[in-house]
Amino acid sequence: MGGQNSSMTLYNTSVTSMLRMRWGRQHCMWPARMVTRRHGQRDTAQILLLRGAKYLSDKNGVTPLDLCVQGGYGETCEVLIQYHPRLFQTIIQMTQNEDLRENMLRQVLEHLSQQSESQYLKILTSLAEVATTNGHKLLSLSSNYDAQMKSLLRIVRIFCHVFRIGPSSPSNGIDLGYNGNKTPRSQVFKPLELLWHSLDEWLVLIATELMKNKKDSTDITSILLKQKGQDQDGTSIPPFEPPGPGSYENLSTGTGESKPDALGGKQEASADCQDVISMTANRLSAVIQAFYMCCSCQMPPGMTSPRFIEFVCKHDEVLKCFVNRNPKIIFDHFHFLLECPELMSRFMHIIKAQPFKDRCEWFYEHLHSGQPDSDMVHRPVNENDILLVHRDSIFRSSCEVVSKANCAKLKQGIAVRFHGEEGMGQGVVREWFDILSNEIVNPDYALFTQSADGTTFQPNSNSYVNPDHLNYFRFAGQILGLALNHRQLVNIYFTRSFYKHILGIPVNYQDVASIDPEYAKNLQWILDNDISDLGLELTFSVETDVFGAMEEVPLKPGGGSILVTQNNKAEYVQLVTELRMTRAIQPQINAFLQGFHMFIPPSLIQLFDEYELELLLSGMPEIDVSDWIRNTEYTSGYEREDPVIQWFWEVVEDITPEERVLLLQFVTGSSRVPHGGFANIMGGSGLQNFTIAAVPYTPNLLPTSSTCINMLKLPEYPSKEILKDRLLVALHCGSYGYTMA
Repeated sequence: MGGQNSSMTLYNTSVTSMLRMRWGRQHCMWPARMVTRRHGQRDTAQILLLRGAKYLSDKNGVTPLDLCVQGGYGETCEVLIQYHPRLFQTIIQMTQNEDLRENMLRQVLEHLSQQSESQYLKILTSLAEVATTNGHKLLSLSSNYDAQMKSLLRIVRIFCHVFRIGPSSPSNGIDLGYNGNKTPRSQVFKPLELLWHSLDEWLVLIATELMKNKKDSTDITSILLKQKGQDQDGTSIPPFEPPGPGSYENLSTGTGESKPDALGGKQEASADCQDVISMTANRLSAVIQAFYMCCSCQMPPGMTSPRFIEFVCKHDEVLKCFVNRNPKIIFDHFHFLLECPELMSRFMHIIKAQPFKDRCEWFYEHLHSGQPDSDMVHRPVNENDILLVHRDSIFRSSCEVVSKANCAKLKQGIAVRFHGEEGMGQGVVREWFDILSNEIVNPDYALFTQSADGTTFQPNSNSYVNPDHLNYFRFAGQILGLALNHRQLVNIYFTRSFYKHILGIPVNYQDVASIDPEYAKNLQWILDNDISDLGLELTFSVETDVFGAMEEVPLKPGGGSILVTQNNKAEYVQLVTELRMTRAIQPQINAFLQGFHMFIPPSLIQLFDEYELELLLSGMPEIDVSDWIRNTEYTSGYEREDPVIQWFWEVVEDITPEERVLLLQFVTGSSRVPHGGFANIMGGSGLQNFTIAAVPYTPNLLPTSSTCINMLKLPEYPSKEILKDRLLVALHCGSYGYTMA
């Protein structure tokens, strides 16, 4: 090549072929930061440019920079920018190109930002400016929502990634403050303040109008469309300028004609059929998501920005209005709820009212959000990452290899091989989980005990007889966490109270029935009757098994001298329940959760209730409705031929399989039908058929249940439609305050 003159280009036919082959081949063969790859691409470009090569695109319009960015070759991009400084802005603008892989862009900008502090600040400031422009376009009702939303969030993700890494310097990681910190690094957020100000004005504007008139917002739609598109005289108004404070008082009296035809592309609303909230909620929510990302990237891991918490509290009513109008916003944009318990609690009732399927999709979307791109080239399993276990000691050998394995790699994938066998693959993984499910509850390990009905399991308060019991509980948690992470089902069902422990939901006295039905009945009796003059002489202390010996344990400080009265009996019942169901097995619960949370974050699992968690972990059992009908009894006035009973079974036939499981759980406390069918369902005192009892009807009354005796208390509804509506409400909300007595 030494003989070529300055008229040669980077992209004549021979050089193009050589570079493409070389870059393409090494991209497949070498990790992104291998020395050979770095220097190979950089040196080739350096030599060509030193010899006067011109920067030209090929016949398809592809430039050398395009190829560099597509391959994530940061060092080569650095060389190109040195010779052609204008290419710096070209790379920044490439962040808006959705055809380019985001991880490759991040890789390039990450390398460029490492060169110097000034380069780092320049990149961030430029990205912030582009993000601000895109954000203002998104807030324009005349823009294409989907394209602008994706562009904004993509740029902000890249911006936050680059901001977090920064060039190596003593101050890195110390000056990330966003609340008043005026260091040079925090100044890169300054361009974005214009966007956050616009966001705040929009939300204040909507809140003001909601307070004025909650019933009719047609006028505000017209005014906002006019302000965001064209004025009456046709003068164009910048689409990203929010209405100023002076426009608030004019919102309800505006006379400008709305122009729905000005909404270009795929619009999610029009002025004549939807109000301003419907038109702006998705757009504003996307900007809120961007704001959260920018706040979060300046905080230590696990902490929520005080500024963002203040923002949500300030606009609480408007945000809840958005979510109520379109719950999908939760799944699309309000990711902050998963990472901030203070904020999650404000929206939890809305979140749990969403379809189970939608919450499952959101769960796995966020659970796997930090894992490598699915479109990356598949690499063979490293021999060191294979879990090699022995069939004849599968529990102990699995515990040993899992405890030594890399947690991050286990999250990405599991490879299992049985000692002395060649088989590998998903079939082997499924078999491994299935066998371990049975071993976890093997009585030989003394980890779990069977519940009263014999179909579910509860941690064994005497598990200390096994010296390694806490390590094994931690391993059991890891196995269930891994299974849930990889959507593998386990062949084990726990008591309702244990699922509550996993979810962080308080137990109640009805949960005692799973381990001691008679004791649960006694607690129920205390709650149902006036104990003032019965002379029970109960105190806030109980006799219980403590490490194999019976001891008197106070339920609260000084409990032995505090009598149980009519006024404090509810507290007594709750404390007894917590002692039996929680305090007695607290070390076991803690060890289990330690392993479980290695793979499943607490913030994610709380999207579900205890019934749904059982379905996620163990799958949905098949329910034979005909067998169910044959083995159901009726009482309190109901008979099989009554219209209400016929409507009930028609509804059971109509609802989804998932809802049938919820019904079975609602009445019996278990999603499982025992071997032999409904004829073998157990109650608190032995075999107890599914029973439906009549209850006088009053408007909006929900069905209730008594799980100890498998009884559904079904009001005498006047129509099938009302019965179905009330039943489904009870099934989906029954664990959140509706009586189960």
